[in-house]
Amino acid sequence: MSTVAEFSRKVTENVEQVIVGKRQPIRLALVAMLSEGHVLLEDVPGVAKTMLARSLAKSVGVTFARVQCTPDLLPSDVTGASIFNQKTSDFEFRPGPVFHQILLADEINRTTPRTQSALLECMGEKQVTLDGVTRPLPRPFMVIATQNPVEHEGTFPLPEAQLDRFLLRLSIGYPAFDDEDDMLQRLQHGHPIDDLQKVVTVEELMQAQEQVREIFVHDAVRKYLVQVIHATRRSPDLLLGASPRAAQALFRTSQAMSALNSRTFVLPDDIKMLAGPVLEHRIILNPEARLRRKTTSSVLREIVESVPAPIEKKE
Repeated sequence: MSTVAEFSRKVTENVEQVIVGKRQPIRLALVAMLSEGHVLLEDVPGVAKTMLARSLAKSVGVTFARVQCTPDLLPSDVTGASIFNQKTSDFEFRPGPVFHQILLADEINRTTPRTQSALLECMGEKQVTLDGVTRPLPRPFMVIATQNPVEHEGTFPLPEAQLDRFLLRLSIGYPAFDDEDDMLQRLQHGHPIDDLQKVVTVEELMQAQEQVREIFVHDAVRKYLVQVIHATRRSPDLLLGASPRAAQALFRTSQAMSALNSRTFVLPDDIKMLAGPVLEHRIILNPEARLRRKTTSSVLREIVESVPAPIEKKE
């Protein structure tokens, strides 16, 4: 898996020219990219959510589009529409921003459910159906959506069905003191994103995605993953447990994380580390757990700790 690890190293180091001191969120975003999944960036304004999406796109050299989600945004503003051409006296399709390889849906919870749902087919099947015609989206295809978890006035919370489409939910967080000081020095004469260059190719990305699928997952490790998923469904603190799509997401991301770490096999620790980003946004607390001031993070941590991890037996 040295190819995947080298690919990840190049992209990570390149993105770190723009985003300082946030290697873990960058690596997790790369895990989603290698797993052919989508990312929900949930954090307060001004912590470089948009910069992460732009720098990833520039590093890999894929096409990039940004949609600023507002209440008046229409589904056709995202997917495209058929426009009547007076010269040909016929309708012709004008593709929307979703036909780019990385789509940034900024503040996705500020647009209406109708427009949010326009992304469901795009994210799930990687295609768009308009006027009875199904059009495939380009490969690779990735949606990076952002939302502010603090401000809820005038927002439309994403339904569980759409949250389940996001492979990972990430939070970047505020920078440390020294990192923020370094950031200000870099920004003094211009923004580093303007000079960021491509360091890998789209072909290398697609090759890395294929290699990730070849990562070995032992039967005992796979059964451990399923036990964690089923434990969420039995938890007395949860109204909704993890779905089968969540199990697939945890499986694929654990393969990608192993490849990032130059391993050809998945460890139980990979599953433990990824359980939070993969599962937290897919489970729902019941009212009693909320009254006891529990969080999805704390409940999930208890569940993961309660499931015994497989141990290698030495002969």
